[in-house]
Amino acid sequence: MGAVKLVFHSSPRIDGVSVDPEPDWSFDALVSELNTLEAKLATTSVTSSQFQKTMPTWKRGGERGKPFVLRAQEFDLDDTESDDDGDNKALVPVKRFNCDKLYLSLSDSDDSDVSAFDVQPYLMDEGKEVETALFELAQEHQLRVNDEIRTKISALETALADESQNSTSALLRVEKYKESRQEQDKKLDTQYQRRIAEALDNHLTAVQRDRELRSQIEERKIRSDAAYEEAKRKVALQEERQQQEKAKAEAEAKLRAEEAKRAALEAERKAAMEAEKRAAAEAERRAEKEAVEGGAAGTFQKVTSGRTQQEAVVHSTDDASSVSNADTKESGNLYRAATSAVSLESGRLQKLKELCERNQAIRSSSNQDYTRYESHISRLIRQIRGVIDNVRSKSNDLVKLLRDPQCPQSISIEIFAKKFISYCANLGNAPFASGYVIVLVTSQVPAAMDVLLAELHRACLYTVPKHMVYKKSIFQSKESYFKAIGYREDGGKLESTQDYLNRLESYMKVYGALVQTEIQGVQNLHGLREGWAWLARFLNNLPANQYTAVSLNAFLQMAGFALFRRYKSQFVKLLNIISQNFLVDLKARQIPELTRTLLEIETYIKDKKFLEEPEGRRLEANLLSSKSVNY
Repeated sequence: MGAVKLVFHSSPRIDGVSVDPEPDWSFDALVSELNTLEAKLATTSVTSSQFQKTMPTWKRGGERGKPFVLRAQEFDLDDTESDDDGDNKALVPVKRFNCDKLYLSLSDSDDSDVSAFDVQPYLMDEGKEVETALFELAQEHQLRVNDEIRTKISALETALADESQNSTSALLRVEKYKESRQEQDKKLDTQYQRRIAEALDNHLTAVQRDRELRSQIEERKIRSDAAYEEAKRKVALQEERQQQEKAKAEAEAKLRAEEAKRAALEAERKAAMEAEKRAAAEAERRAEKEAVEGGAAGTFQKVTSGRTQQEAVVHSTDDASSVSNADTKESGNLYRAATSAVSLESGRLQKLKELCERNQAIRSSSNQDYTRYESHISRLIRQIRGVIDNVRSKSNDLVKLLRDPQCPQSISIEIFAKKFISYCANLGNAPFASGYVIVLVTSQVPAAMDVLLAELHRACLYTVPKHMVYKKSIFQSKESYFKAIGYREDGGKLESTQDYLNRLESYMKVYGALVQTEIQGVQNLHGLREGWAWLARFLNNLPANQYTAVSLNAFLQMAGFALFRRYKSQFVKLLNIISQNFLVDLKARQIPELTRTLLEIETYIKDKKFLEEPEGRRLEANLLSSKSVNY
């Protein structure tokens, strides 16, 4: 059986006390309310003791009160779960009954049916009506709260289930929306990429079209420039041909004049030699006659010793000992040079003349333009540096050009000789590297050596070696003499002596580097033997002046080291002759401009600089390395 629920149909307040207390009262508030209730009950004096029988309040005053209804919930153990699931609980109605007086006794019969109710003592006790009412109200409140809690829990469960279902459906809708958006984004990306590809294709097409247009414009410009350059080149070529013809005519005229002078000088020399021989023979006869007559044998020795002192020559143990210089000491000669040197020079100049004439005939009979070969050879020569790879490559390229069948070799050799000598005029050239290139090229094209030396002799007569004596009877002025020995004229004005000496020094350095160049497996057609002969001829025939001093100093700086290694003590003897004779004569002239050159020669001999290898003689392995090796 379940709990009993009492429902009051009377007024909710009894004697000013609330029958239905607040369910949310605190314990202190409830205690306070009970104390108030007890105070009010004490003042009414309705009952005097706990077990006093009183009438119920609803029966006072002769009034018959309304009966109360006893209602009990019917619980079926079998249907508990089904009853819990419902929102409303079934109430079982009970019978209404009236009781005037109820006596509560714990000793009542056990057969009473109301003993089964827990609330029977409270219902049967008239003195505890308030407490019974409060208890019933508390029980009713508890039941109501439980019902509300169950109702709220059921509602919460329902709401939670609905919320879960709503969340699930919302998630499904979100997933569907996400998929649809992804599909839409893919379509948009595809369309965007298609538009980008189309735009890129259009841009590339426009760029290609612009490039083609620019290329066409550049091609037209290049063709126009090429046509202009071709016309300009033809005009320059025509002017150059005219200048060459004019220069050739002048050279031929000059050559003829030189030949005429040389013939006259040769005749004069022969006449002087014959006169000298006759004078010498006459002197000897007079000396012999005087010796026979007067017994003065010393007279002949003085005359012959004076003559031999004038004609003293430098003798060496090499091929230079055969050099003859008897015909170069005559006061009537224009040139001072050894006969063998003059003969070699004449032979080389003759070869150069024949080569130029043959080339002129080739150019006249052919309209072919050789300017390209000339510019190519000139560029290769200007690019020569003191590096092994550079020397090899430039030498090979020059040999290929000299052997090119499209250009006659005589023309290539003439261009090579002229351009190389023009390059040698600059002090900034690399003399040792130039010597290597000359030896490598002429070893494969031997005809180029004599032509090159002939051009070098024409540019610098001290490479013969040869010195021109100034004579007023031949030269009208000093300017004419300077032009004859190689001074250049620019704008009607001769260059300064210092500029001439600088160019002279450059030529002599290249010549000295050439004669001392030795390459393993390669023959030098103008090697150390020729350098030794040049030094002997120089000391036998040339006077001591500023031109010869610069020439000798430059030659020793380049070739002295190699000459000493070859000739040892004989070279030292030549240096002693230079110190005792050449430098003494040079100092006697007291030329201020020669101070530096004189000091350099003295230092070279005194400090034995010939024992030290000159800088640049060993070619470098590469431009980035300071190491140098023998070629």
